[in-house]
Amino acid sequence: MRGRRIVGSDPLFRTDMKTYFYLMLITLAFSFLGTADKRPPNIVLILADDIGIEGIGSYGSESYKTPHLDQMAQEGVRFTHAYSQPLCTPTRLEIMTGKDNHRNWSYFGILNPEERTFGHLMKVAGYRTCISGKWQLQSYDPPDFPNADARRGLGMKVKDAGFEEYSLFHSWHTEDKGYRYGNPTIYQNGKLLENLKGKYGPDINLQFILDFMEKHREEPMFVYYPMILPHWPMVPTPLSKDWAKPELRNEPDIKYFPDMVEYMDLLIGGLLSGIKNLGLDDDTIVMFYSDNGTDQKIHSKFRGQNIRGGKATPLQTGIRVPLIARWPGKISPHQLNNNLVEASDFLPTLAKLGRVGIPKNWKHDGISFADQLLGKKSNTRDYCFFWYDPRPGWDKSRFDRHIFALDQNYKLFSDGRFFDIQGTGMKEIELDVKNLSGQGLLARKKLQLAITEMMKGEVSEGAKKMVDAYGNPLKN
Repeated sequence: MRGRRIVGSDPLFRTDMKTYFYLMLITLAFSFLGTADKRPPNIVLILADDIGIEGIGSYGSESYKTPHLDQMAQEGVRFTHAYSQPLCTPTRLEIMTGKDNHRNWSYFGILNPEERTFGHLMKVAGYRTCISGKWQLQSYDPPDFPNADARRGLGMKVKDAGFEEYSLFHSWHTEDKGYRYGNPTIYQNGKLLENLKGKYGPDINLQFILDFMEKHREEPMFVYYPMILPHWPMVPTPLSKDWAKPELRNEPDIKYFPDMVEYMDLLIGGLLSGIKNLGLDDDTIVMFYSDNGTDQKIHSKFRGQNIRGGKATPLQTGIRVPLIARWPGKISPHQLNNNLVEASDFLPTLAKLGRVGIPKNWKHDGISFADQLLGKKSNTRDYCFFWYDPRPGWDKSRFDRHIFALDQNYKLFSDGRFFDIQGTGMKEIELDVKNLSGQGLLARKKLQLAITEMMKGEVSEGAKKMVDAYGNPLKN
């Protein structure tokens, strides 16, 4: 129990003491019953910003060098059927709350302050908690955007999200966010960092994490690392030739995208090396995931195919993302896992790894994959469910609502469209539902039932409304 803390001072828990004491009892039970280790593992959850499976070498990418991620996959487990939502905020809400988006949606770029996050959960479990990277969940619409006043500033502030320490880009209003890469704007533990001219934002994020881990190395740590790479704008990295020209450091050009992917991989290598140098390698599980597919401006070579990024779309290229996990001595190396995983699954997975129970009144849609990581028998998903509508929000007029479900072989939309998505590539073939038989017919029935059942439960007020990008009502 050395270093274990039970923290009940967070505002969310002060208003719900029954929940707090329930969590405390379950946490203590996990600590004393059936656990061979004296303390739970450190957990580092990396969320890349805009990269699909076609961007990672171990998945079949032929366009980018990702040696550290590839080595991580060799030393652990690589999931072939991990899915995210098509855009960043939908995934970030789902991964942090464990809820599918029709249960937690308000507006794009907003995390409802009433929600509980995995930061809160892990803090109560006795973990020191840290977040470093991108927030973008407090206030998104610029002041001149139509109807923006109805939404600005309504999201959760990072100081209330369950993280004791933070270092973040885009912590407040959109117009104040500055740059994420060269000469970055970073809000760190309540202060705006100064004298960052010539600095590179992703470097600062990683160093903050390593400093946090060194400071708290004797205690269980949960680090959430929502990276700011390789999201648009595509600009030079410190390894790019043009980085030597300060006037080009924030001038976008898609030619820099390979450099950005490779720098993302370099940072992950730095993280893994830092953990090892701290003597924490065997005590730390690291997971790498992505918030959505690659930017549509990008074309990549993947398994001999030319793949256009599908970010913001419900295509396989928009939602099928990498998931790699490594924990020396606990996760067997060279594993390939073909089971389904979606963003809501991370909260119960973290709870299981952190030995903390989730109270019944914390409604969530996830299925833990913790036992799968450790090679134990486990419940697995029959399908992944998607409720996707990023409206209202700036630059969201091109989007429509999509409700669909999929398994490893087929995808069904609520409007009846049915697709064959079998295989290891990005297959997407629409089928005639009037001429289905065998496996296809059974899958369509299963996925239709899944959509029906998922939509029967709790639906947030924001999700109940059909609106345009400006928040104006549309006919359902």
